[in-house]
Amino acid sequence: MKRDINYTMLTDFYELTMGNGYFQTGLRDRVCYFDVFFRNVPDGGGFAIAAGLEQVIDYIQHLHFDQEDIEYLRGKGCFSPEFLDYLRNFRFTGDIWAVPEGTPIFPREPILTVRAPAIQAQFVETYILLALNHQSLIATKSNRIVRAAGGRPVSEFGSRRAQGSDGAVLGARASYIAGASGTACAMADELYGTPATGTMAHSWVQMFPDEYTAFKTYCQVYPKAATLLVDTYNVLHSGVPNAIRVFQELGITTGGIRIDSGDLTYLSKQARMMLDNAGLPGIKIVASNSLDEYIIRDLLTQGARIDAFGVGERLITSKSEPVFGGVYKLAAIEEADGSVTPKIKISENAAKVTLPHFKKVYRLFENATGKAMADYICVYDEEPDFTQPLELFDPEATWKRKTVTDFTARPLLVPVFLDGELVYQLPGIRQSRAYCQREVDSLWDEVKRFEYPHNYYVDLSPKLWDVRAALLAARH
Repeated sequence: MKRDINYTMLTDFYELTMGNGYFQTGLRDRVCYFDVFFRNVPDGGGFAIAAGLEQVIDYIQHLHFDQEDIEYLRGKGCFSPEFLDYLRNFRFTGDIWAVPEGTPIFPREPILTVRAPAIQAQFVETYILLALNHQSLIATKSNRIVRAAGGRPVSEFGSRRAQGSDGAVLGARASYIAGASGTACAMADELYGTPATGTMAHSWVQMFPDEYTAFKTYCQVYPKAATLLVDTYNVLHSGVPNAIRVFQELGITTGGIRIDSGDLTYLSKQARMMLDNAGLPGIKIVASNSLDEYIIRDLLTQGARIDAFGVGERLITSKSEPVFGGVYKLAAIEEADGSVTPKIKISENAAKVTLPHFKKVYRLFENATGKAMADYICVYDEEPDFTQPLELFDPEATWKRKTVTDFTARPLLVPVFLDGELVYQLPGIRQSRAYCQREVDSLWDEVKRFEYPHNYYVDLSPKLWDVRAALLAARH
């Protein structure tokens, strides 16, 4: 379910001025290839998680200019009347390939490729980057937090600290794909099916004459789903004892308590002992309060008796590194005879030198273990013989080489739009979540380390390497 909002004008103004320029100089129908990729994994991690493709699809399908948009542009006084007339029937007629949502992704490799006439290919840049950058950022952070929890449920609690309504709703969506068990955001559940969950606020407890009455009333309203917030006054001296009293009086054995402040390790250990001594081993302990992957890891290392986590601002804003850094760069131009001419962007900053050409990306899986070994990028018209041993090297350190055998290669980029028509069957959000878990499980633990992860190989085919080298040499 989606809301009917036209995001066509959510674009950088220079996309329009370039479009007008292409129109007036005869380049509007020149077919171009643009890649979306990113340069660095947030938080120094070993990989990121792709998300946001569903919003890209929705945007492309509804791309059009309203009369109000045309009149706004006319009022700017810098667009030709012919270009404005052209925009009246504007739609996307090109091709898009992308990695499915939930795919682990690595720096410098294409995660989405656009092939389209110049005006169209240029125009869609802003929204595509907006959608993929935001949700991939939140998905990446969420997956780190989920992995730190070691199989314990993590619920996203961050709507009130998100950057705007879309930040809350789409952030909750991305967090669920990446492994969160649910969200506190009701709209995310209504629109996208991310399970909404919740307990109570401190205000509920304060509304009643005493804590015991507040807990008992809540349990009477929700006898099968009661999680009591026990830190409004004093966790161990009143909160947990009152929760135990209510659970025993009402015969509740499968609820929970939530601790939202204080020393979570100490308090959870004491609370667990008190609950167990009261014959309530089925009552779970939920912890919240400005958590992230490092705090959760430390809590569990210290022996905290926590069964589930609620994580808010540090997840929904990716507080530790709030920018994903995906970019959209021209990779090739198609000639009149159908041949493809590679293009490259060169910079004094080596990290900003792009990979030229229309490309394919394969992920190589070791047959013996099912683990991902490397990603292999080649030119669009190559057909690599993956039945033969393959020598890989790190493009950033060419002396690091390894030969791989007995593997299976899987294309990463799948067709999404062809000739402007959607050809991709969008999976349900639960399918994307399960896919993400499988794909992350296929990575070696060394790649999943939070600090100093193993450098996953993203290799170039010899042909692509030679194309890049030739273009670099020609520019010097």
